Amino acid sequence: MLGDGGLSEGGTFRQSFLWLYDSMAFPEHLQHLIQHDQSLAELTWLGIGGPARYFAEPHTREQLIELVQAARAAAIPVRFLGSGSNLLVREAGFDGLVISLAAAPLSQVSVAGTEVTAAAGAKLGHVITQAVGAGLGGLEHLAGIPGTVGAAVCGNANAGGGDIGTAVQSVRVLDTDGSVRTILRDELQFSHRKSNLSGLLILEVTFQLESRDVTTLTKRLQKLWIVANNERPTDEPRIAQPFIDPDGFSVGDLIQQAGMSGMRLGNASLAAGKPNYLLAHSGATSEDILQLLERVRDQVSLQSGIDLQLNLQIW
Repeated sequence: MLGDGGLSEGGTFRQSFLWLYDSMAFPEHLQHLIQHDQSLAELTWLGIGGPARYFAEPHTREQLIELVQAARAAAIPVRFLGSGSNLLVREAGFDGLVISLAAAPLSQVSVAGTEVTAAAGAKLGHVITQAVGAGLGGLEHLAGIPGTVGAAVCGNANAGGGDIGTAVQSVRVLDTDGSVRTILRDELQFSHRKSNLSGLLILEVTFQLESRDVTTLTKRLQKLWIVANNERPTDEPRIAQPFIDPDGFSVGDLIQQAGMSGMRLGNASLAAGKPNYLLAHSGATSEDILQLLERVRDQVSLQSGIDLQLNLQIW
């Protein structure tokens, strides 16, 4: 027999039943990791978005792999959340499992000789600092790029005239069939802001770097950090870089030439003077941002014939 609060107080009983039913999709020993209806807005730089139906922050690689395998067996869509620097979540949220890679064991970095191995959840900036501290060069030109190693390698992040793919020795991935395998350098394909790793879960990356003088590397890194920080709007905390620089072109220059610098729609705008940055003002919605980006793409295409590609992931 139901108590007084059973179905009359907001469907509490039904919600509890659904929560228990949902939990059955995951093995019992993993259920303590699963959170329900976790807000994603607070986990992204833009601060926008609804909840994830399931959310988990595994503490070990084994837990990560088991979560992915269980979700796939139950036909539950899976997304991976790094630092949230290039992510826009719609207000409807994500009807699936979001796995955070923020736990320390999933962001470890180790150095062995001239090789640096980084878990996918490691911040790219942290990996660069570790490498430079060990007297290893080859990644420092990427200073200032936000996000995690996994995302940077998958999207072949580029800065300072070079991309991250040139330094990659091997990548360990969780394949679509749930198995773990290592992809060696000669199997990897990198092009402008692309790789053949799309659709795979990157577990860790090994970089082959070059021994260099620590003092010289450190000074170079400090200069690069200063330049990167000066290029970023400092008065707005909720920012993102929405577009990829086309090969041989600057997104900022293209937007300036199209007369869209500082363009505002609703509570979203492009930074005046630094239009390659998107700003989410108080009250901004995902629709504000999507409409603004579509208008910018249309205008740039009209003026230059170049179709801007999104750097921003849309959930």
